[in-house]
Amino acid sequence: MSELQEVQITDMQDPLKAAELAAKLLQMQEQKHCIETPYGVVTVTIQGTPKPKRPAIVTFHDVGMDHKMCFETLFKDEDMCEIVKNFVVCHIDAPGQEEGAAVYPVGYQYPSLDQLAETIPCVLQYLNFPSIIGIGVGAGAYIFARYTLSHPNTVEGLVLINIDPNAKGWMDWAAHKLTGLTSSIPEMILGHLFSPEDISLNSDVVRPYKTAILNSPILSNNQLYWNSYNSRRDLNLERGGDLTLKCPVLLVVGDQAPHEDAVVECNSKLDPTQTSFLKMADSGGQPQITQIIIIYHKKWKVNVIIGSHHFNQTQSNCMAASFNKVCGDYCHH
Repeated sequence: MSELQEVQITDMQDPLKAAELAAKLLQMQEQKHCIETPYGVVTVTIQGTPKPKRPAIVTFHDVGMDHKMCFETLFKDEDMCEIVKNFVVCHIDAPGQEEGAAVYPVGYQYPSLDQLAETIPCVLQYLNFPSIIGIGVGAGAYIFARYTLSHPNTVEGLVLINIDPNAKGWMDWAAHKLTGLTSSIPEMILGHLFSPEDISLNSDVVRPYKTAILNSPILSNNQLYWNSYNSRRDLNLERGGDLTLKCPVLLVVGDQAPHEDAVVECNSKLDPTQTSFLKMADSGGQPQITQIIIIYHKKWKVNVIIGSHHFNQTQSNCMAASFNKVCGDYCHH
């Protein structure tokens, strides 16, 4: 991996100017790598500069998306200046889901979610990242959970948004098949991403996703990832058992989201001393993040702060203030 140029963001009085500079630095320092794995080529996008003795922040996106669609708003937010300065960010695109991907031939055997989880060690080895903090949404959340069960010593913490740790039961399977007879792939993916109310209102939040999915030039590839998600195995998490997530975990779900019950159940299966649960009111299916500061480690004195573009300005300002206060000690060490 070639050396990334580090540019200091000095004390700037205007936070908007600082945010603009931070966004420009991300663009300047962005590097893409295509990494061969046993389960296909994954594209990773690196933003920022690796820091010694600090984990990398690694993201994995949901179905119907690539990393930009899922996380770009977050990492362009003005309150991400400290993250830009202090951590390297690595976005993983599932095979065939990245912008400009070639369409797979008919009959292509797409990897399962378990196999996608095993692409992560290849990425970490290639980039020489000894440990990570994972942010996953939907299918990406499941992938990070599966990876962490197999490689617990490499994960410092997780933020799992809209995770469903359960395999589809027979009733779910039958309902999915029936839905497939009357609904298109874009409609089914949107039903996974958003609440029925959000979709019926065709809100400003839903509209760009709907447009992107309907007009996707790689819709057949998106369908393969969607099929793998619907064929996932049960994680078999057990509170107090051997099969559990042992790192700090933040579970996030929107009120009235399609995955609300699944996330609540997941919370009941994890160690309550290591797990935080956040249900975000009035955010529907996607508690989509514009600020998510995820460092949760006692020795760093840093907590988990989550924001959403569904929040009003007062709530956003409060979270930004909390972030700056919480991260201050760590980021100046």
